[in-house]
Amino acid sequence: MSFSHVAIIGLGLQGGSIGLAVQCFLPHVRTTGYDADPATRVRARERGLVHEVCDTSQDAVRQCDLVIFCVPPGAMGDAAREAAPALPKDALVSDVGSCKQSIAKALGEALPGYTVILAHPVAGTEHSGPDAGFASLFRNRWCIVTPPEATNLLKLTELVAFWEALGANVEIMDAVHHDLVLAVTSHLPHLIAYTIVGTASDLEDVTESEVIKYSAGGFRDFTRIAASDPIMWRDVFLANRDAVLTMLQRFTEDLTALQRAIRVGDEQTLFDHFTRTRAIRRSIIEEGQDDGRPDFGRSDHEA
Repeated sequence: MSFSHVAIIGLGLQGGSIGLAVQCFLPHVRTTGYDADPATRVRARERGLVHEVCDTSQDAVRQCDLVIFCVPPGAMGDAAREAAPALPKDALVSDVGSCKQSIAKALGEALPGYTVILAHPVAGTEHSGPDAGFASLFRNRWCIVTPPEATNLLKLTELVAFWEALGANVEIMDAVHHDLVLAVTSHLPHLIAYTIVGTASDLEDVTESEVIKYSAGGFRDFTRIAASDPIMWRDVFLANRDAVLTMLQRFTEDLTALQRAIRVGDEQTLFDHFTRTRAIRRSIIEEGQDDGRPDFGRSDHEA
């Protein structure tokens, strides 16, 4: 590992987890961090998310050789411009965002002349803030690295090694393809979850809160997804709107087909569709990306 000083801008779930993971798995690497929220900085110090929590982003990035921006997509450009005056010219600039094209543009404009190689650890929970982070968040999870066409191969190799040291499995991917893939695997499911939970909330008055009282596993799990950070997801949908709209159109067409099958009593179409989707669920478990135990491995007190 060639990095000796990692600066983390944004100390929520992702940034805090990176700080804790570096201390756990790369104990020789120094970490500094900054968050725009003073209360978050206080809590980050209390939890020891990084070796030093700084009161300005410029103090955090001085002498670093890797800076990772862990802020919502809409804040990337401003965060980079704020840190720029103190950022060493040879430092590698990276991030953890889930929409790469817009972030690449924002960071490239804010930090001209810097080496920018973006990364997206496909790991997280519905929780956010400085209390949400934990060192093992990235273990056996994928981290997608999206280098530009002309990139510094040495720094790319170093960034891959960094994420592998934190326990992630690394995949190299084109930014355009990444945004399309994540639109269907992450962004669209979140949009659907927000919609279903919102619809249920609108129905509470009609059902006298029975929607909440009698929530079965399916609705309960939608509420978990819909509890994610609203600022981050607002920015994600706006930043990756083209890919999200493409996938949403496809989903709408598929939903209409299922609606027709239910209306006309087309048993075979419904059975075939549900059989195919169950196989996908089994494949996810076989890949080690989820728990195959009943009820997603929840204990009774978690159910």
